[in-house]
Amino acid sequence: MNAACPFCLPADTEIVLRNELWYARWDRYPVSKGHLLLIPFRHEPNFLALTSSEQTSALELLARARIRLDADFQPDGYNVGINVSEAAGQTVMHAHIHVIPRYAGDVPDPRGGVRFVIPNKAKYWDARLNEPWDSK
Repeated sequence: MNAACPFCLPADTEIVLRNELWYARWDRYPVSKGHLLLIPFRHEPNFLALTSSEQTSALELLARARIRLDADFQPDGYNVGINVSEAAGQTVMHAHIHVIPRYAGDVPDPRGGVRFVIPNKAKYWDARLNEPWDSK
């Protein structure tokens, strides 16, 4: 645990769902109605450094989160995302998973989904905008 970390030591009132290794809470800056964060109790900045048991436990909680969000918000789809390191946009250095409900019409064209983390590469269906990466 890290006392300075906003995800360590959650208040019981913040926890929406939980299992032995993870908890879920509402995102304080939601992208959409029902935006959840899944957070391991153990402080580890890098999701990819979590143990296989922790990663499996995350997927189990994700399945329960979907059931809860389907019942409470009836979304039409989901984006599920993990940012690993500052270069990938991670701002809280405690591993976490964003579960973002999506609703028909919430954006004019949702194609590309999470690919829009690099906007000029997102429209893979438009070859004019999507030159191959330099492999060097």
